[in-house]
Amino acid sequence: MNGIVKHIDDDGLLVGVQQSFGNCPKYIQARQAEYAKRVGSGAVHTAVALTGRSRPIIARADTLFIATAHPGANHATTQSHGVDVSHRGGKPGFVRIDDDRTLTLPDFSGNRFFNTLGNIVLNPRAGLLFIDFESGDVLHIAADAEIIFDGPELNAFAGAERLLRLTIRHVTHVVASLPLRWKGEPQLSPYLANTGSWTTTCSPRPTTRSKA
Repeated sequence: MNGIVKHIDDDGLLVGVQQSFGNCPKYIQARQAEYAKRVGSGAVHTAVALTGRSRPIIARADTLFIATAHPGANHATTQSHGVDVSHRGGKPGFVRIDDDRTLTLPDFSGNRFFNTLGNIVLNPRAGLLFIDFESGDVLHIAADAEIIFDGPELNAFAGAERLLRLTIRHVTHVVASLPLRWKGEPQLSPYLANTGSWTTTCSPRPTTRSKA
């Protein structure tokens, strides 16, 4: 949903909806959330590349959220203009860390709206959000996005229709910022049974970049 905040008070927000559409639930994992007292420091760590703090969150992720924007998002004049945030999911480890500034993830068949991919074609900037479901940490990544439509990496990953390659510009890691925890093992989407993993495909592309 996209809209304009019309009113704020102690009870919440009043939002006037301008755009709304249903997101694809096929690759969302089922989790049980619980409210938790904040016990972390709330410290904020920033970097221009992945670090030893941020890598494990990505390496075990089965869920992320990706934000993209139409080039005219700041001057919306038609319904095609705006900002979109969509879900991406896969088996744990579906986001491959190629090096300290590059990530690759498969793009599976979804709702066929192509909001994310259409925005990237016109405006190749993206924001990623990863959640550590055990600690409440959140990881924000600003990146440049590239869509890979063919090639051996894509052909080797079962279920992938495209790949997204993201070159990292900035990383923000906020420690224990969420007052929620998700206990127990998640119930993985049954649609993941027909998708592959990086451990069963070709090796990461060679790189000369240093690792943090």
